[in-house]
Amino acid sequence: MSKAMEPDLQTPLGRASGQVAKESGKEWNHPSDHWLRGFVLDNRASLGTLVVFIVMMAVFMIANPTVFTTWYLYSSVLTTLPVALFVVVPLVFVVTCGEIDLSFPATMGFASWVFALVVQAGYDPFLGIAAALVTGTLLGFLVGSLVVYGGLSSLIATLGMNFLLRGLIQIINEGKSTALTNLADSSAYAIFSSQIWGIPVQIFWAIAFVVFSALLYNRHRFGAQVKVVGDNPDSAKQMGIDVKRVRVKVFVFVGIGAAIAGTFSVMINFTWWPTAGDGYLLPVLASVFVGGTPTWGGIGTVVGGAIGAVTVSFIQTGVVAAGLSGFYVQFFNGLIIILSLLGHKWNQARYR
Repeated sequence: MSKAMEPDLQTPLGRASGQVAKESGKEWNHPSDHWLRGFVLDNRASLGTLVVFIVMMAVFMIANPTVFTTWYLYSSVLTTLPVALFVVVPLVFVVTCGEIDLSFPATMGFASWVFALVVQAGYDPFLGIAAALVTGTLLGFLVGSLVVYGGLSSLIATLGMNFLLRGLIQIINEGKSTALTNLADSSAYAIFSSQIWGIPVQIFWAIAFVVFSALLYNRHRFGAQVKVVGDNPDSAKQMGIDVKRVRVKVFVFVGIGAAIAGTFSVMINFTWWPTAGDGYLLPVLASVFVGGTPTWGGIGTVVGGAIGAVTVSFIQTGVVAAGLSGFYVQFFNGLIIILSLLGHKWNQARYR
């Protein structure tokens, strides 16, 4: 072999190929470097959830176009959807951290009870909102401390706390509700639960909360810490992250979100019920998993969770409008959870 044909062992392969590319006048790029492909890869969970929502709505519209082409249907969904969004988004943080929180329905009920008591006593509703937020924060801290510092399983601890708080509410109130008829005349109601051009104003607050949480999750140090802790707690410790503090913070965030959700539910109905929050357990969990946040921690998507909440919110209306009994709603909610978990498991290699 001639010397000219011998390979240059001193030049790295990447450097040599790059030099060839420069000599040819073209710069080589990986196919994933294209902005559109990169966007799809980075947001495949959210986009997948969006596709499911579009297909579902198309099926419902074909089944009953009369119902799904009227604004009253969408106005009704937009009225109650924010309540779910305020809980779904914080739960994405908890699940990403490798935990679960099943106490949020009772936290919703307890914090909204405090809000109702303050308003019923004749105080300004803004003071009631502040009291509800403090209550939700304290309950979230209590739940997080039981899990983190008490060493309890988050599944068992939060489930037990849910029963404990709900039982306490029922014991004190004896199943009685609280009507807040004067709430409609307050400035707090006008700001948080009125309508603008026929659109419920609470949906704008919910969207703002989703945007803030998405920035917190994707652009802030706290979101990065949550992902690292959920992926590998030991590595997080070596990086100097206070793992216990981060885990407690995500439960506090759920408590705050549940307090806001409970307060909005009271403002919508002008009544506080001892069972407030009970009906959101399965739909909220379904929204988180349908939205593309798997159960093994380390990854998740806030926007996907929000789209999942929208999807689940339309299931009940769609099932009834399609001519099926309301008993099918829970069946479809459970089915969606199982199918979404199977989808995440199948796609695990591409996620991790």
